Amino acid sequence: MSNQPKINDSIASIEQLEDLLSQPTDAAIAAMKRIEGDILFLGVAGKMGPTLARMAIRASQAAGVKRRVIGVARFSNPEEQPKLNAHGIETIKCDLLDQEQLDKLPDVPNVVYMPAMKFGSTGQEAMTWAMNTFLAGLCARKYRKSKIVAFSTGNVYPLSRVALGGARETDTPGPIGDYAMSCLGRERMFDHFSRINKTATAIIRLNYATELRYGVLVDLARQVWAGQTVDVTMGNLNAIWQGDANAMTLAAFDHLSSPPFILNVAGPEILSIRRICERFSELMNKPVNCTGTEAGDSLISNGQLGHRLYGYPRVAADQMMIWIANWVMGGGANLNKPTHFETRDGKF
Repeated sequence: MSNQPKINDSIASIEQLEDLLSQPTDAAIAAMKRIEGDILFLGVAGKMGPTLARMAIRASQAAGVKRRVIGVARFSNPEEQPKLNAHGIETIKCDLLDQEQLDKLPDVPNVVYMPAMKFGSTGQEAMTWAMNTFLAGLCARKYRKSKIVAFSTGNVYPLSRVALGGARETDTPGPIGDYAMSCLGRERMFDHFSRINKTATAIIRLNYATELRYGVLVDLARQVWAGQTVDVTMGNLNAIWQGDANAMTLAAFDHLSSPPFILNVAGPEILSIRRICERFSELMNKPVNCTGTEAGDSLISNGQLGHRLYGYPRVAADQMMIWIANWVMGGGANLNKPTHFETRDGKF
């Protein structure tokens, strides 16, 4: 397959990492060739936004299509805008919850919706619902004439029996806690406005995107490296290389519908937390101590639909673990945004 990342045992720099994360797949390139017009990324300054927007530029260039790629965020970190600008991404500073600022945003034919609040949602339930549900309604209404790919999360599913292979897109949601319920609310907003305005929409239920600076595998690697005891009660999880998640997100522009097309973006394997820790122990030459007994259910998603539509993920779980182990041992940068994958009561 073309556009395959070059596999080495280690990634030497953030620049090399972000180049890998923004390398498009054939499916992403094909989607960027078929859609018409500019693309707007709402909430571009988050964990995935910068490399996803950069991938949109690279995929468009590979497809021979000239378009504007625009990123919108609060940009509380002043270094974020010039870094995006350097890769050809236009930027607009905007507080999306401010109706006046939202109204001034340009109308574009293609929108990727990414704003969300997860961490710190316990104790800030009102803001969590405003960010995750109310804002989705505002943006869905403003961009009712656009094509929209909207991010959601696998947290809208209940814990599911490991033996069943993970929650599928057709399963009934069962969110646990305010964060997950507000995320289902976000989906309902996009569903509502898609239906009444015939807005072509896709909803991406992500579980879990991983790179070297954050993600479930990074959380576990850092615990092993620090000699911390790892709670394995959650038992199992999904992990997908963020570059593959980025590519599937762009490829989803090929499968928009009204009511929305629902897609799980998840890794192909159900990974044992205990086995992940043992693998990091081997890679890092560190002893590992696990506590707890694996539950029979976990927050896991079945990503087979996306793999059939857009191709099998390019980076395997073990390759991610090799990269992450070397990155952590080398003191590589970390975003300090733990996933709290072990949370079973929905309190984030």
